[in-house]
Amino acid sequence: MKIAYSDVDINFTIDGVAFSVPNIIFERFTRTIPSHSHGKGCYEIHYIPFGYGRLKANGRFYDITPNTLYVTGPHIEHAQFPLSHDHMQEYCVYIQTKKITQKTISLLLNSFMSTPFWFGKDNHGIHALMKQMFKELECKYTGYQKQVELLLAQLLISLVRNYDNKKQARDHSASGNLIYSNSIIIEEYFLYEYASLSLNTLADKLKLSPRQTQRLIWKYYGKSFQQKKADARMSVASLLLKDKGRSIAYIADELGYSSPEHFSAAFRKYYNMSPSEFRKLNINPPEF
Repeated sequence: MKIAYSDVDINFTIDGVAFSVPNIIFERFTRTIPSHSHGKGCYEIHYIPFGYGRLKANGRFYDITPNTLYVTGPHIEHAQFPLSHDHMQEYCVYIQTKKITQKTISLLLNSFMSTPFWFGKDNHGIHALMKQMFKELECKYTGYQKQVELLLAQLLISLVRNYDNKKQARDHSASGNLIYSNSIIIEEYFLYEYASLSLNTLADKLKLSPRQTQRLIWKYYGKSFQQKKADARMSVASLLLKDKGRSIAYIADELGYSSPEHFSAAFRKYYNMSPSEFRKLNINPPEF
């Protein structure tokens, strides 16, 4: 299985640095990728949502497991080996640095361009970004190219957050702006990352402790994090169930549940009916 967008030529700019993305691929590996490297200014971002394999980079071996994230930048020799019992599935985004218009590089881009190799686990929602990017490229809704550019910029930011533990100082004098910013972060997190909602991840985005984040959510909404999480997932579930072409198992996976049974139990608790009963009522409403 392979989905490749090899002629997209998407371009985006962050902090005065222009990037080009000529290749975006999702693939289930059943073969070995031989050792190779990239030229100056070229990076591959690899994310493995499922399956197992091995990476050899600069002579060292790394075990690939679900939720592995790694970057292979300029002149990093690397090869990939799938494991036969559970082949790894990989998103791969190829990024080229095209033009630098600023004399001084921002901290964000300095972290990205000065890290030719990094290997670890994703803690910043990259799987959700990748899935949304492929959906945009597949469906080609109005404005999809601009949306993909924005998602690529988010991808780069999320990548750097995974391996850069430094946190920029906050301006305590701008308390009004901070409150507004926090509310936007919370809204967008529940709106776009409903499949992987985590209190610790949201707290990290807000640069607060989990306890402070819980208090902030209660202050804004009068609800706990778990209640907001259920609201976000069930809202999406109610929309997806109206499409009879989507199976219950597909919807459960799309919403981040471990099994259809787990999803059905959560749905029944929230709506006092099963997903199948809800679907029947909403696709074929009773006549009066």
